[in-house]
Amino acid sequence: MLIHPQFDPVALSLGPLAIRWYALSYLAGFALFILLGRRLIARGNNIFTREMLDDFLTWGILGVILGGRLGFVLFYQPAYYLANPLDIIKVWEGGMSFHGGFLGVLAAAWLFARKHGLRFLQVSDFIAPLVPLGLACGRLGNFINGELWGRLTDPAKFWAMGFPQAQQADAALAAANPQAAAWLAQYGSLPRHPSQLYQFALEGLLLFVIVWLFARKPRPTGQISALFLAGYGVFRFIAEYFRQPDDYLGLLTLGLSMGQWLSLPMVALGVVGLIYFGRKPTV
Repeated sequence: MLIHPQFDPVALSLGPLAIRWYALSYLAGFALFILLGRRLIARGNNIFTREMLDDFLTWGILGVILGGRLGFVLFYQPAYYLANPLDIIKVWEGGMSFHGGFLGVLAAAWLFARKHGLRFLQVSDFIAPLVPLGLACGRLGNFINGELWGRLTDPAKFWAMGFPQAQQADAALAAANPQAAAWLAQYGSLPRHPSQLYQFALEGLLLFVIVWLFARKPRPTGQISALFLAGYGVFRFIAEYFRQPDDYLGLLTLGLSMGQWLSLPMVALGVVGLIYFGRKPTV
């Protein structure tokens, strides 16, 4: 069984200033967004100018942070934050939701479209191929931090990995499961799926290849956005079967996680959008 490498979460220390790998993963995602966006513009996509692309990045960052935090508060721990409203601003303690961040970016895209006299779907079609590699960077940051680990797996499998950061969760599982208790006694950590890497591969790399290649040809307005929506929803739904559900939620109705329930509307809207927009003339 592999053991998580236990990376130092601090990439660089400059006196009292500590630069963390997780922050660098976000910066890498934003840099890739700009580089890929400029490539689209150079390739002849005239929806954005380079100045508009730089401007939208600021809007998008605000959407990710505000939407991601509010999404976590509302989707995952509403009772806690209702009782402790001041904790909502403590972003440095962790707690961000992709689905909330996604809604935040959609709101930013809508406001940006209004400001520049564009249609919302024109903006979303432009940015959809630029997002997946940023998601990939975020999942690498999760893996470096040893957080959002996966569910139990057979320790004999080559992908099985122990996460020392999961010590408390391992102990709780071992207390209720004799097999888990035996594994914990033998290996010191429970064998888990490195689900962050699965999400890196699916929601990041594979989704990027699919959407980027699809967008290389002229498509009806809205269809690129719909493909991203459906693709992310499907890949996230699959990855959630290997990711450990949040302790404070567990599995919900039909044995699905919160991430899966939030992904189902994305899949449905994406598939409907692919069909509906596919009937429109190509632009």
